[in-house]
Formats: sequence, structure tokens, C-alpha cells
Amino acid sequence: MKFVDEVVIEVAGGDGGPGSMSFRREKYIPRGGPDGGDGGDGGSVILEACTGVNTLVDYRYKRKHLAPKGDRGHGEQRSGKGGEDLVLPVPIGTMAYDAETDECIGDLVAAGQRAVVAQGGFHGLGNIRFKSSINRAPRKTTPGTPGERRALRLELKLLADVGLLGLPNAGKSSLIRSISAATPKVADYPFTTLHPHLGVVRVGELKSFVVADIPGLIEGAAEGAGLGDKFLRHLARNRILLHVVDVEPIDGSDPIANIQLIRREVENHNPELAAKECWLVFNKIDLWGEDERETHLAVLKQGLHAGIPVYAISAITGEGTTRLCQDIMSRLDALLAEELIDDNSAQ
Repeated sequence: MKFVDEVVIEVAGGDGGPGSMSFRREKYIPRGGPDGGDGGDGGSVILEACTGVNTLVDYRYKRKHLAPKGDRGHGEQRSGKGGEDLVLPVPIGTMAYDAETDECIGDLVAAGQRAVVAQGGFHGLGNIRFKSSINRAPRKTTPGTPGERRALRLELKLLADVGLLGLPNAGKSSLIRSISAATPKVADYPFTTLHPHLGVVRVGELKSFVVADIPGLIEGAAEGAGLGDKFLRHLARNRILLHVVDVEPIDGSDPIANIQLIRREVENHNPELAAKECWLVFNKIDLWGEDERETHLAVLKQGLHAGIPVYAISAITGEGTTRLCQDIMSRLDALLAEELIDDNSAQ
């Protein structure tokens, strides 16, 4: 159930700025000494683990990352300005490897932790550095050293933030296809997914979450029927569960009865899992006419406990999925903030 998000990028530290060759030009001092300053150091490329980032997907679109160079030195013993470090935000749990040697350069396991993955070049020396008792007017300087360059493999292993559960053919696979780049098999006949599918749902720049399509459950799953028992345990690792419900089951069954069936299976498997935050997602509302949807939904909601978040969507047409994803992202951010408060209180 671990999701591996992996990308290879190119990183390069900035080159060091060259030293300056300069001599004093002062009135009444025809032969002023050297006063060329050093160049500036090049900026380094640094990875920083950030709580607000939970995927590497954005680095698939921008592959090259170059830190600024250092400025050249100046006369009057003035050093050049150093290049600023380029800080790349990555999710907590990111590991950085040299793509050629497979050497692990950094393992970022805590918020705020940093790893230098491409060191900036050292500054060049100005001619004032080479003044000596036997060389009063040196004309020697050094260029800055090049910044470190490498192909970097970023690898993230994490658990899905959101788990989809429901009966076979409830539309879980269609939903994950609709909101992410995952491509699980879908069909118009009752069948169950044989393997979990994971997808990254992008909500905004550096804002996304991982969703898992759990194989469909059948009655008796908690006792080992079908594939349900094998995967029910993985739901405990998700932050939010989405219970996807077919509003027009092809077998003619009652959607509310189906909701209760899944709840019983989850409770039988693990009462703590049953207490996890779970949202109801009524799928396939495109099968209803627009003028009858409110009436149908009102009837379904009558059989539900108050306080349960309820969404009505169509995974096929995409109706309602944008709002659902935005609300999920907001809730995940809130849960993360609560965890940070709890961690600080415990310290």
C-alpha cells in the first residue's frame, strides 16, 4: 500500500564569481598597491522538507534547477555578492539519490530538515590576495570554481491520504480515473478491482493528495470472503475514507442497505477503523434527470445519520468532483495542522 512517487531532476550549484584585478588610483600615489576583492560564492541547491507539500508531481514538469552564480569581485577590496541558495520544497519522507552512483544524499524525515544536494562553487580570489614582499603588484587572480552538478533522483514513499471503499461496481475506479492520472480497469458489469490503485490528485500548485482505490468489498469480507479482508487493514492507514455508493445499483439493491452492509463489514473487521472519518459519496447521479436529483437525494439522506459529510457526484461526467477534491484538500490541511499542534504540546 505504499505509494512511491519518483522523479529525476537536474540540479546545479551556482559558479563562484571570479576575483578582481584592480590597483588603487589615488592622488599623489602614482603606484598604488593591489586592491582587487574576491568574488562571491555560488548559491547551493537545497532540499527542504515542508508540511505543505505532499507530492513530487510538480517536479515532473520542471526538471532543471540552477542556483544563481556569485558576482565578480570589485576594486577597493570589495567582495562580490554571493549567489542566493535555491531551496526546493519537498514532502516529508523524501529521499534524494545521486542518479548515477545511487548514493543516498539526503533522507528528509522531519519538517524543516534540509539537505544540500548541489554545493555552490567557491569564490575566486582577487589580486590583493597575492601581494607579498617580493611581489608588490601582483596581476594574478583566480576564477571561481564551478558549482556541483548532478542528476538527482527524488523518491517519496508514503501512504495514501484518502481511501475509497464500497461495493464492486460502485464507481471507485471511475472516480480515481476522473480525479487523477491513475488508470484502473472499469466496466459496466459487476467486478472488483484485484489490486489497489493509487493516484495523485492535483488541487493546485504543490497542493495534492494521494488516493487509493481499495478492492470492492462483498458481504463476509471481514471473515475473508473475496479480497476484502486482505485490503481492509490498509484503510486504517488512510486519513479519510470515502464510501462510494452507487445510487442506481444494476442488481436493483437498495443504496441505503448497501451502505449499512459496508459499515457492518468494517465494524466487524476493526471497530477503530469504523470510527475513522468517513464521507459518503453518492455516485452516478448522471443517471437521474436534473429535475429529479434533489428529490432522490432527499430520500437517500433520510436514512443517514446526521453529521456525515455527503457528496453527490458523477465520476463519468466529472460533475461534483472538483468541489469534493477541494474539500478533501482543505480537510487534510486541517488534520495536519491539528497533528502539529498535538506534537508541539507533547514536547
